This record gives sequence, structure tokens and C-alpha cells, in this order.
Amino acid sequence: MTAISMREANGSDREWAARLMAGSDPWITLRRGYELCLASCRNPADDLLVAERAGERCGFVLVRPRGLAGAPYIVSIAVDAAQRSTGVGRAMVSFVAERFADRARHLYLCVSSFNPRALAMYEREGFIKVGELPDFIIDGASEYLMCRRLVP
Repeated sequence: MTAISMREANGSDREWAARLMAGSDPWITLRRGYELCLASCRNPADDLLVAERAGERCGFVLVRPRGLAGAPYIVSIAVDAAQRSTGVGRAMVSFVAERFADRARHLYLCVSSFNPRALAMYEREGFIKVGELPDFIIDGASEYLMCRRLVP
């Protein structure tokens, strides 16, 4: 399979990312429509990084460089439906970890309890659960705070 490359967002990437978010879970279940997703993708505090395969956008990761107690926090990550389970998510997480390894000790994110595939991928990528936020966004679901140590 073709290699995945990462780049900073430009042009219409923010609108594309917002459409991808709004049209897929967990954002559908979390009741995040396009406008909320677009506002998130336009947040100047965050870096929007786009994954490409063979010159086509296939995913994105939104990172707040000083998100949790000064450590980087993955705000959102999404992969195009046709590209899921092909390594795009892993590649994006690895890219973010490498990007911050020289300036942070940890990388954080939250994952919804109803998203077991994402949870399993994050665990394979070295994240551990460090907290649970029950009923945080919607009733009946938890958000798991996860952490990956970046330095040995």
C-alpha cells in the first residue's frame, strides 16, 4: 500500500476535515454537526495536520500543542471511511508523537467509550487510560483520558 505523508492544513482542508468529522462517528453520536466541527477545525490554538496517500487526503489530526497541563493533546482525529484499518490512524498518531517528542514528556487524548476500535488502536500505539469522565459529553457514555509517554 502507498505510504502516508503528513502536511499542515491549507486551502479547503479545514472545511474538508469538518465534513469528515460531522459525517462520521464518534461525532455523530456526540451530536456534533458541521458548524461545531468547522469551528473546532478553525480554532487558532490548534494545529490541523492532514494525512495524504497517493496525493489524496485520507485523514486528519487536530492537535492542541499545549493542551493538557502544557502537554500536547489530540483534540480530534479522523480517517476517511474508505481508508480505515489501513494504517492511516496509526501513522497520524506516530507523526504527532514524533513531532512533540523533543519538547514534551507525554501526549494526551480522549476517546469515547462507545468507540472500541479507536480505543484498541490507541492502546496498540502505547496509550494507557489515566482517567474516565462518565457522562461527560452525552449521558450513558464516558470519555477515557489516555496518555502516551513520549520520552523514555
